[in-house]
Amino acid sequence: MSQLHELFERHHQFRMQSHPEHATYEGDQRYNDQLTDLSAAAEAARTEQYQAFRRELDGIDRTSLSEDDQLNYDMFQLLLDESIEAARFMTHQMPINQMTGFQLDLPQLIDIQPLKTAEQFPAYFSRLRGFSKQIHDVIENMRDGIKSGRVQPRHVIEQVLPQIDNLLEGSAEDSVFYIPLTQNVELNEADRSQLATELAQVIDHDVKPHYQSLKEFISSEYLPACRETDGLWALPDGEDFYRYCIKIFTAPGLEADEIHEIGLKEVARIEAEKTLLKNKVGFTGTVQEFNHHLRTSPEFHFPSRDALWAEYERVMAEAYEKTPALFHNMPKAPCVLKEVEAYKAKSAPQAYYMPAPEDNSRPGYYYLNTYDLPSRPTYAVTALTLHEAIPGHHLQLALAQELEGLPYFRRRLHITSYLEGWGLYSEFLGHQMNMYRDPYQHYGALSFEMWRACRLVVDTGLHHKRWTRQQAIDFMKAHMSNSEHDIAAEVDRYIIMPGQALSYKIGELKIKELRQRSEQQLGGRFDIRDFHDVVIRNGAVPLAVLENQIEKWLVKAG
Repeated sequence: MSQLHELFERHHQFRMQSHPEHATYEGDQRYNDQLTDLSAAAEAARTEQYQAFRRELDGIDRTSLSEDDQLNYDMFQLLLDESIEAARFMTHQMPINQMTGFQLDLPQLIDIQPLKTAEQFPAYFSRLRGFSKQIHDVIENMRDGIKSGRVQPRHVIEQVLPQIDNLLEGSAEDSVFYIPLTQNVELNEADRSQLATELAQVIDHDVKPHYQSLKEFISSEYLPACRETDGLWALPDGEDFYRYCIKIFTAPGLEADEIHEIGLKEVARIEAEKTLLKNKVGFTGTVQEFNHHLRTSPEFHFPSRDALWAEYERVMAEAYEKTPALFHNMPKAPCVLKEVEAYKAKSAPQAYYMPAPEDNSRPGYYYLNTYDLPSRPTYAVTALTLHEAIPGHHLQLALAQELEGLPYFRRRLHITSYLEGWGLYSEFLGHQMNMYRDPYQHYGALSFEMWRACRLVVDTGLHHKRWTRQQAIDFMKAHMSNSEHDIAAEVDRYIIMPGQALSYKIGELKIKELRQRSEQQLGGRFDIRDFHDVVIRNGAVPLAVLENQIEKWLVKAG
């Protein structure tokens, strides 16, 4: 094994050992009885290790490497540099939020922990018992955040408390942590009875009391210290932090004001297209009135959860049938629908994707939120499915896992501008796939595109131009057909995930630009399958690297 790949392997092993839940998620079962050390000391130690890896990388002569390994070198350098730079912003001092917060991590174990045999349950119990240390460390980190001025907005934390209440209510047998036992049909009665007794005891003595401690700390100490502002600008080093977020979620060199203007132009363009389509279906009011009509008219609401589910299954099946015409390869791993769990549904997005693990021991999950059916409109089904499942996230990520010769970190590298740009570009492919036959589904696609254009305006508005949460909500309501509940949840997402929302439109615009350039240069020799192969054959890469890959392909194509 070369020095470079040996370094990659040690980095991989360090990642698995220092983030045991992630190891389990990836099918590495060595640490199934452990939880991540969330203390400030452990956080500092991880950064020190990344710095050590970076020094080792500096000691390797890049010019002596093959072309493929030079790309691996560059990607690894980027990964380490981003991790090292992130440490200065002390995000571990703000570990709680309504969407990706620490309080939601432990319940995720029920989806990833292997619990088919009686012998596998002790590791699960060990993890639940280790929760007390995590709670202690998280509370100490949040106290440090109060001292340093790194605290969440009040309205974010007000949404967290009901989530904790949901995890506390009922008996042990009603708990989400008891679900693995109720769903397991392979245990004999003797094992089931013994495990049931121990699991109930662990939930009552090791899980619930510590969630209660977290709730009391948040209510008595943290909530009174929360800020009334919304954007990063209000935090220590907040403006630098947002510049960092723009860099990692879009591309180096873009500025907040530039992105804001791109967003405004895209909003105006899409608004004009929506006007044409509105007129085509015979609606005589304004676009804003049509948006209100779509939000409120019962004909665009699913009558039941089963009706929603059936329609999403139908559209995904059609997408599976039509996608192969645009690609040389389809992924081996299947994609299945999965319902967003009730304990987090109220604050969760409309849908999202969870990739299959490295060992393909389970499929990729296309999560659907069935909470508040009127906020899950019928006209959103097609674009949402194309984005999250096929040919969007599932196709790209599952194919990346199958790439041979790439080090682990490359197969799983999360370059958001690429990944989400691909997802939004996949919605655009729905036109080629004849997936928007219904004009309302077409309008739904435009609505989703408008959503991503609004994000450029709203995210930069919140974190750079010092908009309030209400200003952001009002802007989106003026241009979107999403429900008010959906819009408020999205704005709250942008507040706690600064910069991430920029990646969709910026990435999509770059992929479209590269496609147009390729079509113009190749003319009749352009094959969409070849173009897509170049875009996805290296897994997730920064937009500048993607552009370089396309340029090399065009040179070879003559």
